[in-house]
Amino acid sequence: MSCRTMGDGGRSHFLLLMAHALSILPIAVSQECGVPKVSSRIVGGTDAVDGSWPWQISLQLSGRHICGGSLISNQWVLSAAHCFEKPFYASNYKVILGAHELSLPNTHQETSSVERIIVNELYTDTGSSGDIALIKLSNYFNYTDFIRPVCLATEPDSFPEGSDCWVTGWGDIRSDQSLQPPQTLQQVKLPLIFRDACNKMYNSTIEIQSDQICAGLEEGGKDSCQGDSGGPLVCQAQGIWYQVGVVSYGDGCALPNKPGVYTLVSSYRSWISAMSSSTVLLPSTLVPLLVGAIMFLLH
Repeated sequence: MSCRTMGDGGRSHFLLLMAHALSILPIAVSQECGVPKVSSRIVGGTDAVDGSWPWQISLQLSGRHICGGSLISNQWVLSAAHCFEKPFYASNYKVILGAHELSLPNTHQETSSVERIIVNELYTDTGSSGDIALIKLSNYFNYTDFIRPVCLATEPDSFPEGSDCWVTGWGDIRSDQSLQPPQTLQQVKLPLIFRDACNKMYNSTIEIQSDQICAGLEEGGKDSCQGDSGGPLVCQAQGIWYQVGVVSYGDGCALPNKPGVYTLVSSYRSWISAMSSSTVLLPSTLVPLLVGAIMFLLH
């Protein structure tokens, strides 16, 4: 019995093909994603610094903020399926990029009409799988210090349980209190809670699906809330921000043992790539690791 190995000629040819493949994937290997130029649904949060979350967008229907979302490329935004009630028409929506205070437009924000809305086919109602949607902007945007994409987490365990991550949005600051003018973007730090632990916290009152993750505190007090839906749950690794979740739902806002529930982005990386005709954003720092891994496997 013989094993199939790649000879020197085959190895060289393979490496050349891989190098070519990497060179033609500007979306997959990005110098831009997950790195704000400014360093620095929400309950118990604080005002964000302008430009610190440059992928955050405001989804507006008939001129009113209804949901958040995140910029993932020059023309695509990630949000939640439940933000769009059928029948919906792309022409009724606008997306604001680079905003900080919703009541006080700034000079670096941009507004785009919507060309197309793609709602995941698995979504049926609150709590179901598939609470994720893609928005294609009518305009193609160049990146600035205030408008930049987030990287997308590619594995469900990219960050361990208990990792401190952040949620941002312009949603209610309490269950019965909206964010007051000038409506400054809010941010809150929350630990990740995996599915099994989250189900135990909810004590069977709701069922966390396999494509969902939770974030919050056992004692409550900090959470996403109405109006934050569709916004990003992001975690940082080696100076780069990755979107782990999309704000989906919860039982009230910031209640004890009832953390917010988020759609797990890694469960939909293939769907995102297929629907947007692009590839999941990865930071350029991964290129040497990818090439090194390929060369190791070939030896």
